[in-house]
Amino acid sequence: MLKSQFYRSKIEAGCDEAGRGCLAGPVVAAAVILPKNYRHKVLTDSKKLSRKQRDELRLEVEKRSLAWSIGIASHQEIDQLNILNASYLAMHRAIDQLKQKPEHLLIDGNRFKEYPEIPHKCIVKGDSKYYSIAAASILAKTHRDQLMEKLGQTHPEYQWHTNMGYPTKAHRSAIRDFGVTPYHRRSFQLLPAQLELF
Repeated sequence: MLKSQFYRSKIEAGCDEAGRGCLAGPVVAAAVILPKNYRHKVLTDSKKLSRKQRDELRLEVEKRSLAWSIGIASHQEIDQLNILNASYLAMHRAIDQLKQKPEHLLIDGNRFKEYPEIPHKCIVKGDSKYYSIAAASILAKTHRDQLMEKLGQTHPEYQWHTNMGYPTKAHRSAIRDFGVTPYHRRSFQLLPAQLELF
């Protein structure tokens, strides 16, 4: 069973991101404030759930949360800043947009760039330990999947509707055969060294 809060007396927002390991597209973060003592039988780390479960939980989170928001860092920003700093930027943008200001942040992972005036706690594998982080992982994942499916309509050969920009065999094969799109992350190793395009 996941935990509802780290500090029971504070308004907490859970934060997580999706798309860090992809070869194309943005990194998408979410911030979620759930009601105190929130419980759910299914909600957990988005990677442990089916697509159908994630889509259903997205509706649940958006309906039941006290506040939720999405932040995005583009593939250009990833190339400029590096993926870690772009992930922080996306999280900060999500927190910026919350309609209710949290008093404490729960961050998935072991590192974070401090957000002004709001203390935080990094939780390794937090999306399987705290409901608010799990909820953020659901929103980040489902929103990013939607974006990649839309981009994939103009570049169907890369199969982004199924791989979401991750480095699958089919995705890398398409990069080798068709080259890179404007949405690929040029700072990433898109192909194994012996097959590099640049």
